[in-house]
Amino acid sequence: MIGALELGIIYGVMALGVYLTFRVLNFPDLTVDGSFTTGAAVAAAMITNGQHPVLATLAGGGAGLVAGAITGVLHTKGRIDGLLAGILTMIALWSVNLRIMGTAKEGATVAANLPMLRADTMFTPLRDAGMLRTWLGVAILFVAVMVMKLIVDWFLSTNLGLAIQATGDNGPMIRSFGVSTDRTTILTLALSNGLVAMCGALVAQYQGFADISMGIGLILVGLASVILGQAVLGQRFIWVSTFAVVFGAVLYRLIIFYAMRVGLDPNDMKLVTAMLVVAALLLPRWGFLKRIPSLRGRGGRVPPRDVAPVDGPAPSADDPGGPPDAATVVAKSEGR
Repeated sequence: MIGALELGIIYGVMALGVYLTFRVLNFPDLTVDGSFTTGAAVAAAMITNGQHPVLATLAGGGAGLVAGAITGVLHTKGRIDGLLAGILTMIALWSVNLRIMGTAKEGATVAANLPMLRADTMFTPLRDAGMLRTWLGVAILFVAVMVMKLIVDWFLSTNLGLAIQATGDNGPMIRSFGVSTDRTTILTLALSNGLVAMCGALVAQYQGFADISMGIGLILVGLASVILGQAVLGQRFIWVSTFAVVFGAVLYRLIIFYAMRVGLDPNDMKLVTAMLVVAALLLPRWGFLKRIPSLRGRGGRVPPRDVAPVDGPAPSADDPGGPPDAATVVAKSEGR
């Protein structure tokens, strides 16, 4: 179970990246299936060639930045549908990843698998100290991911972060204030895939190898983490939302762990993931969870209450006057 916890915490970095596009930008980005493997391939190739693991991990994240930016340019400048732009980049990255891993093998131009069993990685100090796969190792990984979560929280609270949030909520409105939604979209996609690729680099080092198929279906894992976490903890505030997606990644890994413990075939895990996402989407609407205010509506807003009448003359049709009711305030805040 401790191994599942450690892997779930590491996948929390990927969940933060998916959160930026899926929740903040409201963009269906499928690039993550390719950029995750890109980060793993770059890190594995550099570590195998003798580079420092920290540099290799950062380089893997940088490769994800480039992949996300390409998707953003295809969508904003090329006017290609966002879903199709992500698919095109993902398909192209399959060949790119094979080439990247092939650079670390002599006499080969492509490689589908690249082991790092004898190389030093980011987790070698923890493994040598006997802290990996212990509760102390879980605590260290949790603190590291929480630092990254706080950085994301801080970024989303800046003027640029608020502009990105406004781009996802109401693009025409933020454009009227002179903000380039093309730039915010490209930047968010780049940052999202940078986090996803960095997670891929970390997972490859944790597992001891990079494989061409390790990113297949990752978008479903990311969505499961985001939806599960926010279904349990809600998304009323940014800091709650980001913590919820990390919690969702851990919860997802624990569910998969126990599903395999009860005897399910590993080939059924994609079906289990799909069922988890469906359950997380439907239970708040159909089950007892719909009575919890934090699970209702986008952003977990509590339904507006009636406003008591204010003393004074009745407003006319031409000059409504008086304070607006709560429903009007909520509607205006949502851009309706």
